[in-house]
Amino acid sequence: MPANGWWITGMNHTSAPGWLPRGTRVYAVGDVHGLDHRLADMHFAIAADLAERPIARSLLVHLGDYIDRGPDSRGALARLRACPLQALNLMGNHEAMALAALNLFATAEDSSLWLDNGGAATLRSYGADPADRATWSAIPAADRSLMAGLRPSLTLGGYFFAHAGIRPGVPLGGQSVTDLLWIREPFLDHRGPLPAVVVHGHTPVQAPELLEHRINLDTGAIYGGPLTCGVLEEDHIGFLFA
Repeated sequence: MPANGWWITGMNHTSAPGWLPRGTRVYAVGDVHGLDHRLADMHFAIAADLAERPIARSLLVHLGDYIDRGPDSRGALARLRACPLQALNLMGNHEAMALAALNLFATAEDSSLWLDNGGAATLRSYGADPADRATWSAIPAADRSLMAGLRPSLTLGGYFFAHAGIRPGVPLGGQSVTDLLWIREPFLDHRGPLPAVVVHGHTPVQAPELLEHRINLDTGAIYGGPLTCGVLEEDHIGFLFA
């Protein structure tokens, strides 16, 4: 692994199950979970790849779960705001939990769900005390607005990008936001065609899953695995790891 913290494997040499229009490249990044230093390395790697292999149209898609569990959720959100690349940020279930807990009308259950799933680490990154709700205002309006403005999904070419996946048997336009952010089964066990190849994170795996109907890019960075980026172009895929 190079000293700059990233490396490339399989670039442009692996057939992909979906397709993008000619001249378009998508960089899809899996779950960050407060590991801002990994996200910084990944953005550097993507910029380096674009410099080495220019293309007419590129888009960086972050697949959600930027916050919670890791030490620097505040830095990760700041990096999303400052990203110099053409980017689209999707919502993850952790951003949804945070927004529910931070809402003026949040219930005790909303707060407990977030804290039990890594929200305490996010609060500490802002200098807030998880046990003292009065300090939660340390999360600024700009970061709350960023999370509230995240999109639930993106369709591009033969791909559908969502944090968790989709419910089989339901048209893409009829998917619920809850499923897009939270689903595991019956999506993960589904075999057979879907309306599009789904690019997702949410469920940690040891290595990127490249299946006929879906691509899982959550390689458990917060649990010691790499942060993974799938590089999609025409009918092939490569990977960046940080």
